[in-house]
Amino acid sequence: MNTEGSELFQRYPVLKSCEADLDRALAILSDAYASGNKVLICGNGGSAADCEHIVGELMKGFRKPRRIPADHVAKLEAAAGALGTDIGQKMQGALAAISLVSHVSLATAIANDTDADMVFAQQVYGLGRAGDVVLSISTSGNARNVINAVATAKAFGMRSVILTGRTGGALAPMGDVAIRVPADSVVEIQELHLPVYHWLCIELERKFFST
Repeated sequence: MNTEGSELFQRYPVLKSCEADLDRALAILSDAYASGNKVLICGNGGSAADCEHIVGELMKGFRKPRRIPADHVAKLEAAAGALGTDIGQKMQGALAAISLVSHVSLATAIANDTDADMVFAQQVYGLGRAGDVVLSISTSGNARNVINAVATAKAFGMRSVILTGRTGGALAPMGDVAIRVPADSVVEIQELHLPVYHWLCIELERKFFST
């Protein structure tokens, strides 16, 4: 790991046990973005809030301004003149990510018309493409709707990164990598998930944006 990783372990030494899995998760996410793919993120309750948080860090500047390329600014200017110039000066580079907890009408329709355990799997099937990554968050590792999403991802050529707790539940063995933070209570697991996904977002930004 680089300096940022060392700082992570200085602040959260308990996460040192997750180092290899953190590196594997970063490699999977990096490969997807380098290939022009996207990340679909799902979880329940507090983990649903984490899904929204992660999208907020990936889809705009996190610790860097992420200025867009000059040729992209030129396209905006060609399309909209001075307005395009203004947009281009404010636009930031994005790493494509979708929170599957955000679509309330769709999620409630799936729950009402089909099965509540299908709310994420249906979206993975509809939105996902081979090469995408499903980032699934479950403190217990036993959330059925999350398990169904990962199973669907595997069936259709998507990779899975899982954030869970010490035991990993039924979910951990299903993923390409499972980051099992060394905690058992929901509160402590969620507290450790935040620095984990912040580190992943920081490292992805470092890799894909020089400014």
